Amino acid sequence: MWYSVLQKSHMHTCANLLKKAAHNLKGKSAADQRWIVRQLNDPFVKAAHAYNYRCRSAFKLLEMDDKYKLLKPGLNVIDCGAAPGAWSQIAVQRVNSTGSNEALPRGTVVGIDLQRIAPLDGAHFLSNYDITDPVTHAKLLELLPGGRAHIILSDMAPNASGFKEMDHEKLITMALSLMDLAHTVLEPGGALVCKYWDGALAHLLQEKLSAVFRDVRTVKPKASRKDSSELFFLARSYGEVK
Repeated sequence: MWYSVLQKSHMHTCANLLKKAAHNLKGKSAADQRWIVRQLNDPFVKAAHAYNYRCRSAFKLLEMDDKYKLLKPGLNVIDCGAAPGAWSQIAVQRVNSTGSNEALPRGTVVGIDLQRIAPLDGAHFLSNYDITDPVTHAKLLELLPGGRAHIILSDMAPNASGFKEMDHEKLITMALSLMDLAHTVLEPGGALVCKYWDGALAHLLQEKLSAVFRDVRTVKPKASRKDSSELFFLARSYGEVK
């Protein structure tokens, strides 16, 4: 269903786009102008508005979940780097954390970010919390039913410095910190989805994941821009390595 809306949104006329661009580009730097034009022409941005998702990244998780069936009613989910909350919106819908469908089990969604996250029905947000801090881990143990999560999601990334190798290293380090979180709260057989930028250290993250997850694969959703080095590791069957 969401894909049909995406197709329709992409059929806006060039004239309308140019009118919007002309209004928004005045007084902007060249970099800002490029960003605005890209946003105006991005069908996933338009579709996010149509579905009232907080940002276009919602479609990355939607595509992965549609294919790999990770999010199911009744599951407990941690969303790392949750701001502005688009992945949490998808998780809330699919694990039934609002309890809107009384015939299905009710799940739990906890989102964490260093930034503030606007409230979302069905999600408990830990704003201004560091995912690497033991205090955060202790808080998660309190919030999650039974102190366990079935899925850890991570779309977190460092602020870009403009130095590709440095940013790559920072993101790999952030993703590696999820291993400690998994050790603390992830249910045996659970799954982890984490973003990384392709580069020299990607193999290190893959090796660490493969040591504790039976199935680890690389995924690039269609909503990830083609010119981006963004990829995701999808790791399943935690603790079931032979």
